[in-house]
Amino acid sequence: MRDNAFVLVTGATGAVGPRVVAALLEAGHRVRTLSLDAPPGDAWPVGVEALPGDITDPEAVAAAMAGVEGVIHLAALLHIVNPSPELKPRYERINVGGTAAVVEAACRAGVERVVFFSTIAVYGPSDGGVLTEESPLRPDSFYAQTKVEAERIVLAAKRADGESLGTVLRLGAVYGARIKGNYRRLLLALAHGRFIPIGSGTNRRTLVYDRDVAQAALVALRHPATAGGVFNITDGQYHAMEAIIATLSAVLGRRPPRLALPTGPVRVLAGVIEDIGRHLGRNAPIVRATIDKYTEDIAVDGRKFRIQTGFVPRYDLVTGWRETTNEMRRYGDI
Repeated sequence: MRDNAFVLVTGATGAVGPRVVAALLEAGHRVRTLSLDAPPGDAWPVGVEALPGDITDPEAVAAAMAGVEGVIHLAALLHIVNPSPELKPRYERINVGGTAAVVEAACRAGVERVVFFSTIAVYGPSDGGVLTEESPLRPDSFYAQTKVEAERIVLAAKRADGESLGTVLRLGAVYGARIKGNYRRLLLALAHGRFIPIGSGTNRRTLVYDRDVAQAALVALRHPATAGGVFNITDGQYHAMEAIIATLSAVLGRRPPRLALPTGPVRVLAGVIEDIGRHLGRNAPIVRATIDKYTEDIAVDGRKFRIQTGFVPRYDLVTGWRETTNEMRRYGDI
């Protein structure tokens, strides 16, 4: 792919999208974006062609694909803890149907590569082992299930010359100053001294900083060895939950919590609160799934991508979270 090739980024206004856009521009690519939302408040850099549109709208996708040589497909309905059954069709429409529309348009437009952002959630918990790209898939949420279906669409696609069109990147838990979710809530709770750990803290997690995700996407777009492949994207380590809490506390300049609550009783209490909330027709502040998500073990190996492409993550847990915390302080978020 040419250095100055046009690259389309779907979902570019999300949490990771601006990092991807910046990495592409720095590498010399021309960038077009397709997103439901307007560009971020600080606006795109000069030269980014921002198009409004829905990935489930074939006409909008086809128009955005004109003249494009590469696609990085981020747009998706993200994970929600304990979603209602009514959300399943929406997950399928956006994550599966939207991906199909992007891939079909890319094939018609003669695109060279489609890089698809998936998730290590497709594996389910590692249960004390280590998961690789060869591990069986055990998706246990609408989000993960629809990502598996979307992966199949991407991997089945072929270019006009018969070569594979797509590359699948299964991302570890992504963190960064713009990323919302459990790790952001954990950081803020620690910052305000309002967090008490649950369990022993020995369960492992697999993380990756958003700047490394953007660089990995750039490598996947340009490297010939990634065509038709599936790759886990991580920071190269497995982190015990107690180590994550200690790291976040250190970058915040606080002592880590000294006490921890036992998992069993806390889960029972969460279940009682969840059941009462359901009976009253209200959303409970904590549910069983929250406790299960916090205490599950997820250790995923990311060596395949590094071996095949030479990609090396630049951020370890300390440097990534220090930069995240400093950036959030500049934004006034902490």
